[in-house]
Amino acid sequence: MQILLNGQSIMTEATDLSALLREQHIDIAVVACAVNGQFVAKSQYAEMRLQHGLRIEALSPMQGG
Repeated sequence: MQILLNGQSIMTEATDLSALLREQHIDIAVVACAVNGQFVAKSQYAEMRLQHGLRIEALSPMQGG
């Protein structure tokens, strides 16, 4: 299926958010995610089913000021 991940269109075979992050080599421990503009708790990543056309933002904290 095709989704938008951090503004980039990608094709994925992942069926849930957790699998997508692993597939894309994104460290689940240090990322916060929003799906279609709604925050998703880390405890819900495995239950968050992916669908064609979703907009996902995966953000890591940055140091500095």
